[in-house]
Amino acid sequence: MATVVGFISQKGGVGKSTLARALAREAAVGGLTVKLADLDVQQATSVNWHRRRLDNGIEPRISVEVYKTAAQAIGAGQSFDLLVVDGPGRSSSGSLDIARSADLVVQPTGASLDDLEPAVLVFHELVRHGIPHDRLTFALCRISTEVEEQETRAYLGRAGYAVLNGSIPERPALRQAQNNGFAITETKYRSLAHRADMVLQDIVDRMNGHG
Repeated sequence: MATVVGFISQKGGVGKSTLARALAREAAVGGLTVKLADLDVQQATSVNWHRRRLDNGIEPRISVEVYKTAAQAIGAGQSFDLLVVDGPGRSSSGSLDIARSADLVVQPTGASLDDLEPAVLVFHELVRHGIPHDRLTFALCRISTEVEEQETRAYLGRAGYAVLNGSIPERPALRQAQNNGFAITETKYRSLAHRADMVLQDIVDRMNGHG
């Protein structure tokens, strides 16, 4: 049975697909069989990214498909070691379906209250429906400074939720990497790749019960 990691968000553009793609790539490099399930049937951004990856001959190859529902994705992913679910662009009833099946739910967020307040409400709603706190964690994305990261961590800590180590900064190089079919861990800038690796390693540790 596959380990399932779900990426959800209340709003688009906060790093959900970015992290889902990177986790799928790192797991594949580590020798796992991986399915990346794109649940955004209208935009299919991860499927389009995968097409660019194939066009540019980038290894390793990753299985990426679009699905209408979490149930379809879960069913299709069971023959893999890891199923990475890239949820819809906005939180919905599908987020609860993902959370009920996932071993870990990651919600990326930026540092502004416009990002943080609705993101916390999403997790509160999942907890209200019976999802355990220890299955939920935030990832910090689009972070500009160390102080901003510290303040964001403190806010989410007061809300009662775990936050992954490290953060993903807002950098043109990371966008360009994805435009060319690479994951953010494959950027040519080592310092940026290292920052992404830190976040992803914490996801792996939590998957393995060490978080």
